[in-house]
Amino acid sequence: MVEIDDKLISLDIFEKKFVCDLAACKGACCVEGHGGAPLEEDELELLEKNFPAAKKYMTAENIEIIEEKGFFVIGSDGELETPLKGDEECAYVHYDEKGTAKCSFDTAHRNGESEWMKPISCHLYPIRLTDLKTHTAVNYHKWGICEPACACGNELNVPIFRFLKEPIIRKFGAEFFAELERAADILDTSK
Repeated sequence: MVEIDDKLISLDIFEKKFVCDLAACKGACCVEGHGGAPLEEDELELLEKNFPAAKKYMTAENIEIIEEKGFFVIGSDGELETPLKGDEECAYVHYDEKGTAKCSFDTAHRNGESEWMKPISCHLYPIRLTDLKTHTAVNYHKWGICEPACACGNELNVPIFRFLKEPIIRKFGAEFFAELERAADILDTSK
């Protein structure tokens, strides 16, 4: 484990390789699981504010789910999360022409229709954050649906933290990412 500021970073973040392979997984992380995407308190207003832009990509059924359940729900663990369609699919999902599940907020953002990208928990995946008393734990969440991403990461030799540079900087800042780079150099997992 590496400690940077108030973050405890699992060595997996440096050692495991990962590059999303949407052609292989078809965005399974948006449609499988037992709960919605974790949300931060400051994202609740962003969900509502950016919903009109995301809504145009969503199905009528998913829009109805949001109208019934609200922009967020309290999960079985008592935490904030995105609402689900049924037991697995995020209500904010839409499918592209190849049948790949995508986030409606992210699509609106990439099309210049929204200032907000998507929940940080989605952008950081497969990193999961856990708030502890005095620190934030930064861990790798291993999930079978991401085996193609692990294979692709191994082939390209890209550690998790480097693949997730943009969301790490979005969440913790450029200086934190620079500290991760320094830690990786010290650890030098290629030896």
